[in-house]
Amino acid sequence: MSKTKKILITGATSGVGLLLARTLHDAGHQIWATGRNNDVLNNLSTIGIHTVEADLTIEQSFDSLFKKMGTPDTVIHCAGVGTFSYLLDMDERDMEKMFNVNVIAPMKLTKYFAEKMKTRGFGHFVFVASQAGKVATPKASVYAASKHAILGFANAIRMELKEFGIEVTTINPGPIDTPFLDLADQTGNYRNNMKKHLLTPEKVVESIEKVIKKPVREVNLPSYMSITSKLYAMAPSIVETVGKKYFIKK
Repeated sequence: MSKTKKILITGATSGVGLLLARTLHDAGHQIWATGRNNDVLNNLSTIGIHTVEADLTIEQSFDSLFKKMGTPDTVIHCAGVGTFSYLLDMDERDMEKMFNVNVIAPMKLTKYFAEKMKTRGFGHFVFVASQAGKVATPKASVYAASKHAILGFANAIRMELKEFGIEVTTINPGPIDTPFLDLADQTGNYRNNMKKHLLTPEKVVESIEKVIKKPVREVNLPSYMSITSKLYAMAPSIVETVGKKYFIKK
């Protein structure tokens, strides 16, 4: 297979998705970027990136939406939203939005392209999930639940699609220094509490670049996070007791 690929990136108008689109384009890949910010999409178009303005949570025909693109070699699910709030303070509309964007939309899109990749005999799905999908924390109950869901989905389809030559990778980062944090927690407390542990978007993009070239099952960022999730599986009460202090703050 050619080293250059046709790649679809969702959530490509901000944060990791935007940096990823530009980086992979510069590396010579054919990039198709989707998102809702038309101004950013227009800017991406000026440098030669194919763009699709779309809200993937709205019921629509993927056939017409991606007709020009055809079947990508790689689909990278970067789109995601979050609201960091205690359950009892959370607006139910935010709960629905998190599951629609973080779970339902990527599941539907994956099914659509998996059917096409199966016919062709190869393909690769990359899900930018979260360590929250492995270790839940206070004020992120619904967000963590959405990431638990997408990890469960990815782990299952990895086994289902393997026989068709389709790879599935999950990228499980800790908190990333992007505008996502400011939108998710407008108090600023989360960013302040975790500032020593924030990943750079560049680090996440670098990891995704590597798995595009050589697919693996999962990547945990930073690497020590894999130890944390394993410890949580073995001794959850200890992790919950120690970790709670970083999040239970007004």
